[in-house]
Amino acid sequence: MYFFFFCIFAQSKRREMVQHQVTRQLLNWYDENKRDLPWRGTTDPYMIWVSEIILQQTRVAQGWDYFVRFTRRFPNVETLANASEEEVLRLWQGLGYYSRARNLHAAAKDIMSRFNGQFPTCYPDILSLKGIGEYTAAAISSIAFNEPHAAVDGNVLRVITRLFEIEEPVQSTQGKRIVKELAKSLLPKGRSGAFNQALMDLGSLLCVPRQPKCDDCPLTDICMARASRRTDELPVRLKKRKARKRYFTYLHIRQDGYTYIQQRTGNDIWRNLYEFPLIETNKPIELEALLQNDEYNQLLGETASHAIDGPFMYKHLLTHQHIHANFYRVTLEKGAVHALQNQYVQIAEEEMKRYPISRLMHKYMETNSYK
Repeated sequence: MYFFFFCIFAQSKRREMVQHQVTRQLLNWYDENKRDLPWRGTTDPYMIWVSEIILQQTRVAQGWDYFVRFTRRFPNVETLANASEEEVLRLWQGLGYYSRARNLHAAAKDIMSRFNGQFPTCYPDILSLKGIGEYTAAAISSIAFNEPHAAVDGNVLRVITRLFEIEEPVQSTQGKRIVKELAKSLLPKGRSGAFNQALMDLGSLLCVPRQPKCDDCPLTDICMARASRRTDELPVRLKKRKARKRYFTYLHIRQDGYTYIQQRTGNDIWRNLYEFPLIETNKPIELEALLQNDEYNQLLGETASHAIDGPFMYKHLLTHQHIHANFYRVTLEKGAVHALQNQYVQIAEEEMKRYPISRLMHKYMETNSYK
């Protein structure tokens, strides 16, 4: 029993010693190696907010161009608030997780009405905006206003967990609490924003999930996981929820230069985005079975003559859903009568680029739509 408590005490003292060195060494590294990103070097909370929302579930390399295009069109809260949701979604197209864009738009309107168009400076007020959680509020507050809030994202969770050899699962309430308290204890006075960004950069560039670049890390000599050769074991993660499989059949119906689309509604993925007529089934469906499907026949069964080409198959992976999609290109004779006009919007094919669509639709359009 005595040995057990001695080990706990020893580990606690070791962590305390590590904390004193981390802040200084990491800031020195960051000052020399920080990435030159378009949202760096500004204290404008709007720009920092947009960059943080874009970088949720998006790699920096992909998010860079989107940030530039988005802020060029919407350089401030007012221009974003006054835009239509359709235009916001169209500029977001390809980034995925479209609720992020809808929340940005709603929060901009809220800022205009509740804060007279001025981005709030108080952490609780920032946190009250739609789509902003504790991490994003802390990032904005620390970077824009130099407030002492630790911004703990996935990169920071991984860095802190390895530095201090934390064995609690990082998705657990206890694990998150420990990491957040340690991260907060490391914040230097007057440079909270720089330190938060330094931790993010370290996790993104060096302390990566697999095969971390420990030899290049400025903290390698004081990393507890490195010393015990446990970097591959940490952080400890709980088992992921099994992804749901969904089977989509899209009908790209073409007739004399026109096609048909609909807008997704309800509480589902890709809400308010546009797509071709969709038939969803609980298992894969082959062409022969599709031709006997009730939904298909309600749309096209009475059409005298049409040609069908495909399937063009795509797999689209979301966090908790795996979409298995078959696209069929259906060509109708000129003047053929069908039920589509009662349920869908008829548009010229070249007008598709004006409508916000999912990344799955975009992949199909890039490779097959006009062949």
